Amino acid sequence: MPTDPETKYRAPALEKGLDIIELLSDSHDEMSQSEIARALDRSQSEIYRMLSTLVRRGYVSRTSGDRYSLSLKLFSTAQRYSPINRLLEVATPKMRRASRKVWQSCHLGMEAGGSIVIVSSVESPGNWGLAIRTGSVIGLCNTGTGRVLAAFRSEEELQQLITTHTPAVGEPEFDEPVFRAELQKIRELGYYKAKSETTLGVTNLSFPIFHPSGEIVAVLSCPFLERVDAMRTANLEETEQAYRQLADDLTAYFRGGSLDDEDIAHDRR
Repeated sequence: MPTDPETKYRAPALEKGLDIIELLSDSHDEMSQSEIARALDRSQSEIYRMLSTLVRRGYVSRTSGDRYSLSLKLFSTAQRYSPINRLLEVATPKMRRASRKVWQSCHLGMEAGGSIVIVSSVESPGNWGLAIRTGSVIGLCNTGTGRVLAAFRSEEELQQLITTHTPAVGEPEFDEPVFRAELQKIRELGYYKAKSETTLGVTNLSFPIFHPSGEIVAVLSCPFLERVDAMRTANLEETEQAYRQLADDLTAYFRGGSLDDEDIAHDRR
């Protein structure tokens, strides 16, 4: 009989510990051992062993009245690994893989203090291509990355971005009605696709990456260049599909997904 991959590699003890952590995270009050056991439909002896370990490791606190609550250790542990570092560690090998597939460069952009900053850039594998250097500050109103970062924000966040933004080198004068009309088109389409407003012969493709809270965290962009020689590479539609899928994969990862086996193999090379 075939084994379900979801159940083949289960770790029951770990699952019990995670069940306790998740239960306590949803509880506004401290809970007794018996209350925890009852809520999880477990025996008190099972819960006692798990609680003892979690208390010893500092993830759960116990009061003098033998009631339990989450400590701040889980929170402090998560803070050591910033969202930017986590995004770059997961995204960069995937970006390299996608670039090799379509022979087009790509980059990740994020907003920092009103500026649109390129935090990761991958060049195309061919002899030529268009790549934006990591650390570059680019425009808000005249780039796909800037527009997508603005499009998927609340009105309050959008207004703050507009107010705090300092124009990048070469960025044209800000026209808010035109800018807002562009943002509405992006919301309707779900991403940005248009001729570049900074370089001739380039079609910009920009796709949002979302945090589990629903907030936009970064934008994956590709400055598409069409080849006209004898070499066959991915066309615009194929490139669009590849990078849209990558952005969706990164959003799914932040919502509790994982790297696929091929990505893990690439990371280990």
